[in-house]
Amino acid sequence: MTDTDTTISRVRALLGGRTRTLPDPFAPGDIVAEARSLTVRLGTRTVLRGVDVAARAGEVLALIGPNGAGKSTLLSALGADLAPADGTVHIAGRAAGDWTAAELALRRAVLPQSAALSFPFPVEDVVRMGRAPWAGTPREDEDDPAVRAAMAATEVTGFADRPFPALSGGERARVALARVLAQRAPLLLLDEPTAALDLRHQELVLRICRERAAAGDAVVVVLHDLGLAAAYADRVAVLHDGEIAADGPPAEVFTDESLSTVYGHRIEILPHPRTGALLIVPERTHGQTHGQTHGRPLDHPLTRP
Repeated sequence: MTDTDTTISRVRALLGGRTRTLPDPFAPGDIVAEARSLTVRLGTRTVLRGVDVAARAGEVLALIGPNGAGKSTLLSALGADLAPADGTVHIAGRAAGDWTAAELALRRAVLPQSAALSFPFPVEDVVRMGRAPWAGTPREDEDDPAVRAAMAATEVTGFADRPFPALSGGERARVALARVLAQRAPLLLLDEPTAALDLRHQELVLRICRERAAAGDAVVVVLHDLGLAAAYADRVAVLHDGEIAADGPPAEVFTDESLSTVYGHRIEILPHPRTGALLIVPERTHGQTHGQTHGRPLDHPLTRP
């Protein structure tokens, strides 16, 4: 037995030996996870204040906003990985803290910003780790097809035998996503899944998000690319200074004024000349050097029209 087999067996034994309530199916539009009046503090800093947001079955919800706005913190709180200082988080109709860790693993799958493994596990075994929560349940027989489908969807089947540490950053990101997909939880929480990817695979990942929503899952994804959010999200929650500045369909929420205010940089929204899709374009003054206005307020002389 290899080290990988031993590790997987131990995880499966740990989860498989516990009594778990299996998740019930959700109807389209059902609330799968919800934060109410959520306040989160990290150390002495209040990162989120009075946030209300819901993730619904059949929808892709994109969390957007500038660095430090609280997107990743909100994602972690919705996954019950961060405890609120005030307010509540519910997952599948129960307070997040009322679920055991094993039961949570059946209901939500989390993709962190970075994917790191210290041991040289082969790619297929890393993906198979996502099936550990189902050990000893009636859905254990889905393990092999779930792993194959997740690897095919993320296009990692071709290097299934390669050790994870030998992969490029983008390849690691896709393998980590495959592990989350193999878990087949009804709530997917993805933190910047496109950050390390090329253009083609960014589109691939967001198409996967849409497919999972079409299959009935609730998908919450942190994005910095506003164009991807506009193209693929059913709703966007715009975070600014730890609060929800707007929540709704991209076509309603994304305006020149609102995005320019949130990001501190002039942004113009235009319809695509052929499809009418939203094109989100930051202002770039002709002739100025790259980064010349970075960090300057909107009324700075160099950013005035």
